Amino acid sequence: MSERATSEPTGPDEPQTADDDRPDDRPDAGPRPGSRLRRAAVGLSVLIVLAVVASVSFTVVTVRAPLPEVSGTQTVPGLEGEVTVQRDAQGVPHVTASNAQDLFVAQGYLHAQDRFFQMDYRRHVTAGRLAELVGDVPEAVQADQVIRTFGWREVAEAEWDLVSPETRAALQAYAQGVNAYLADRGPDDLGVEYTVLGTRVDLSAPDPWDPVDSLAWLKAMAWDLRGNYDDELDRALAFSTVEDVELVDELFPSFAAGGNTPILQQSDLATGDGSRAEQASTSSASFGSALLDEAVASARDAVSAVPVMVGRGEGTGSNSWVVSGEHTASGAPLLANDPHLSLEIPGVWSQVGLHCEQVGDECPYDVAGFGFAGFPGVIIGHNADLAWGLTNMNADVTDFYIERVRDDTWLRDAESEEWVPMETRTETIRVNGGDPIELQVRSTDHGPVLSSALDVDEVVGAPTETGTGFGEYAVSLAWTALEPGRTADAVLAMMTAAGAQDVQDAAALFDVPAQNIVFATADGHIGYQAPGRIPVRDRVRGPVPSDGTWPRPGWEPAYDWQGYVDPADMPRSLDPESGFVVAANQAVLPAGTRPYLSSDWDPGFRSERIRSLLTEQIDAGRPFTVEDMERIQQDDWSPFADALVPVLLDVDIPDSYDAAGQELLAGWDYSTGTDSAAAAYFNAVWRNLLAATFEDDLPPQMAPTGGARWLVVVRDMLERPDDPFWDDRSTVGVVETRDEALLRALVTARRDLTVELSKDPADWDWGSVHELSLQHPVLGGDDVPALVRDYVNPRPVQLPGGSSIVNATAWDASTGSFAVTTGPSMRMVVDLGDLDSSTWVEVTGVSGHPASRHYGDQLDAWAAGESFPFPFSREAVSGAAEETATLQP
Repeated sequence: MSERATSEPTGPDEPQTADDDRPDDRPDAGPRPGSRLRRAAVGLSVLIVLAVVASVSFTVVTVRAPLPEVSGTQTVPGLEGEVTVQRDAQGVPHVTASNAQDLFVAQGYLHAQDRFFQMDYRRHVTAGRLAELVGDVPEAVQADQVIRTFGWREVAEAEWDLVSPETRAALQAYAQGVNAYLADRGPDDLGVEYTVLGTRVDLSAPDPWDPVDSLAWLKAMAWDLRGNYDDELDRALAFSTVEDVELVDELFPSFAAGGNTPILQQSDLATGDGSRAEQASTSSASFGSALLDEAVASARDAVSAVPVMVGRGEGTGSNSWVVSGEHTASGAPLLANDPHLSLEIPGVWSQVGLHCEQVGDECPYDVAGFGFAGFPGVIIGHNADLAWGLTNMNADVTDFYIERVRDDTWLRDAESEEWVPMETRTETIRVNGGDPIELQVRSTDHGPVLSSALDVDEVVGAPTETGTGFGEYAVSLAWTALEPGRTADAVLAMMTAAGAQDVQDAAALFDVPAQNIVFATADGHIGYQAPGRIPVRDRVRGPVPSDGTWPRPGWEPAYDWQGYVDPADMPRSLDPESGFVVAANQAVLPAGTRPYLSSDWDPGFRSERIRSLLTEQIDAGRPFTVEDMERIQQDDWSPFADALVPVLLDVDIPDSYDAAGQELLAGWDYSTGTDSAAAAYFNAVWRNLLAATFEDDLPPQMAPTGGARWLVVVRDMLERPDDPFWDDRSTVGVVETRDEALLRALVTARRDLTVELSKDPADWDWGSVHELSLQHPVLGGDDVPALVRDYVNPRPVQLPGGSSIVNATAWDASTGSFAVTTGPSMRMVVDLGDLDSSTWVEVTGVSGHPASRHYGDQLDAWAAGESFPFPFSREAVSGAAEETATLQP
């Protein structure tokens, strides 16, 4: 069972005026595999940096210089009145002010205190200016090229004129607070990262914070959480080698194939008509594989160049559920949420409380929860009346279009042979320490042309049935986030929502990313609301499916989007008969129900397990408590084992030495705790089975990651012993079957773990290979000297769980490693009957300064499944306060 963690308070004889530095006895964290950008982002000269880190000033002055004052009185220009900031044992600030302006000024000031480099890094990425910060690093330059092609900053600037006056005021106040902190500080006073970067590139004082910097961050969040782009490209990529549509479909089973339950049942639905949104595919992919090969290669090169900011790929998802008061000990609803995102240090979330002294029209906020450094307000959390959680809806909001281009024109309509000019603009990418780069950006009506993003030649495909006079092929991207929206308005609206209608009104403004909203109210209601800008696609009889699952021909206007689903038609539910709602990235609606949202959902193993655990306890008549919700969040039962172990136990392994691993599976309860030898062996078998089965059939870019979709694929293949994928194409003249693939996976797993862990299976344990090594996005890579790397990267922690398990500590089978790649970026449980009995924890800590005691002080508790008290009432906040600061005009 999960326990609440406690922090040892500083004694009264140890007054603090600045954030304490961390202990110096940090063991070697070791290198962690990371993205190419993380490994190369700094590109530091080893000799120069070693000279810096070897000096006494590095540890005594450089590391401590950015630590902020967290108590006493501080003058903050831009404030209208006095503001109180109370920090608890984890350093989480609760801000109390007399007006909304001062709340957001103070939040901006505190974010700059705690995490300005993270904010600055984010805004350089979202503006396509990363090379200005880190220098002439190829990965940074490529990221800038792609993001400039997307035009994130231009879209954010357009949103500034679209959002409400209240939102503009909040963004301006927040920027005032950030700039008040920056005003009298140089780079070395803002983050140790600037000091280290300054050994290679010329760094001047950071630019003032602009309100549009905050809006641009929403584009990065939307990009990472945009839905099925991976599946869309992978279908085409798989077809390039498999060359069989039916086999491609086998690799992408529908949600119904998972046999799991959507978020809403037919009886739960409360939607509008939605007639324009229904659609279906009536054709199969039939255009030439050469075109598909080149289109996918072009798209993948471009989109892969964008740094991961929130989370992407295998394991990116979330759990959330809410239980009605009729099933709880308090008689009021309980809500749980744990978003599964990329894990790095500092973490993606920033905990905060924002409290008006008197809540009213002039100052409507009394809210606490998780926000983003760089954006005002709270994204997930609760106020006095309502709690809400978010999970990724996986709605299909992107489509890749294959375009025919000639010079700077593109084919709008093949039937009428209508060629129209592309929109063009020139972007100048400035490189710190290098020459500027001129980039020509081109766009069609569908979106930016990605083949221009990396300044490469146009994609050339094979001639088709229409002849060779139609130019060359390029690929463009249609994405809902490239149109200005009002998501910033939605964030502020959710902070003051009190009931289902308020949530629906806020959701109508929540354009991107498309998220599931679960909520509960203090007066006893629970519900679900789907927000998001969802494209409407017509049914088309043509060369490819029209439902957004494959790249689309840009020269056929019938494939163009026909508008967006009306917000009134988006799915919602209030007080369902079941007494609970579970949203864990599975399908929102039963198959065939409108509006159409996507064809690519999580198969639902996590959601089904949560539903099962909730139903079991309800049927047993045992009311839920906060501790019960935390226990479910920590559940590490494996649906992979449930599906595969019975089959694995039936395989005859002739050699007793090789069979020693298989013996661990007999009697295993399928839990994946850190001390489980069976879990270690089973996951090794799973890794090897995927490689043995698909490595010879698929291109390297599509190597199986081992997540839920692959479980459905393999589970269904087990019923077909002669499925073509079981055969190893590399063995000429021999056709392998299922049992041979299973035997090879079992034997090689035993031998692998003999090398990786021990000859004796009794010594194996899952935690030894399933570790999380948090990495700083700029200073944590292998190219950074070990002394710096070890200082900014915490020690690895062993974790239970795994991919598609409720405790979703995912790993990527295609890497050959069991290292944790994504996981619960935070955990929150809210008790609407007693908000002060709620709990929360995040993966790192509130500070972005490596010398701070709050840099990673929540990591051990998070890894152990523990949590911290989540105070909310004025009395609870004051009682938990360990440091108090007064901000004054």
